[in-house]
Amino acid sequence: MQQINKGTFTIRLSEIRDARELITLDHMIWTQDTTPGPLVWRSREDYLLHAPPGSQLVALEGERLCGYLGFGCPSGMESNRHVCEINIAVHPEFQRRGIGRLLIDAIKQHAGNNGIRKLRLRVLSCNTPALAFYRHCGFREEGRLKEEFYLGGRYVDEIFMSSMLRP
Repeated sequence: MQQINKGTFTIRLSEIRDARELITLDHMIWTQDTTPGPLVWRSREDYLLHAPPGSQLVALEGERLCGYLGFGCPSGMESNRHVCEINIAVHPEFQRRGIGRLLIDAIKQHAGNNGIRKLRLRVLSCNTPALAFYRHCGFREEGRLKEEFYLGGRYVDEIFMSSMLRP
């Protein structure tokens, strides 16, 4: 993937040097309102095993990392290679500035150029801002696991959403 420059933002594939900021962003963004369980990285190496360089698109303003979009094949099966599962996080200081949309547009382009036909994601039903954002980006609900998680004293559905890419 070639680097994308949009206004003051740059989008590129993740590199080893991004690990510290990505870990910090994970701890900031993923709460009981956004994920069924906390992300805990024992070390930088542990994180890099989970998210190796090149497995994420990162958004930068200057040298500051302001968001990322992780992507990968949801299974190891050849028959599932046309599907890419994504997850996205934008630093609170940079939310509502178009970075999430830039990342979604960039993964759609990258995925389409690499034979991917379908993007999919999972989101908690209590995360209404994320649901609205994904719908705005062209994702549609594909399935729902009712009361899949018990978080913050309430049962929460897990929603599966997808966006089909044009060949």
